[in-house]
Amino acid sequence: MCPKIAIYPGTFDPITNGHLDLIKRALQFFDKIIVAIGENPAKKPLFTVEERLELAREAIKELNLSDRVEVEYFNCLLVEFAKKKGACVIIRGLRAVSDFEYEMQLALMNRKLSNSIDTIFLMPSLRYIFLSSSIIKEAVKFGGNVDDLVPKIVAKKLKEKFSKCSE
Repeated sequence: MCPKIAIYPGTFDPITNGHLDLIKRALQFFDKIIVAIGENPAKKPLFTVEERLELAREAIKELNLSDRVEVEYFNCLLVEFAKKKGACVIIRGLRAVSDFEYEMQLALMNRKLSNSIDTIFLMPSLRYIFLSSSIIKEAVKFGGNVDDLVPKIVAKKLKEKFSKCSE
């Protein structure tokens, strides 16, 4: 029997309240969630891996979830990382129908690579259905206030990053 450990992978550049919403909801089904921060060569992250790890850990700590949620870096096949951590489930978020095709392809490839790993799709709360890290960064870049969409530490670090960009 598989332990009740799940992996929630992503670039988390940066972590948002939408991500945290999915984590809290997933904890209803799993004893432990590992937020797995990876690098995606197709993306140009604003934050370094170290910064993303720090921001995610601080956000988890702020919500008092550190006893059940870990944040780790991975740079291998996701299914191999999941096996190494004793997880048999990957959690993926679906915001809109447009996410489904890509997420389905990932899930099917992961299933092909390891038939012992399943993918579970969760939808965010309605208040976060539109939210993505990219939208957050774009809003802050042009002076938008996203304080209610990201953890406090993330809002602070975003403002710092973009104030440096405009100098």
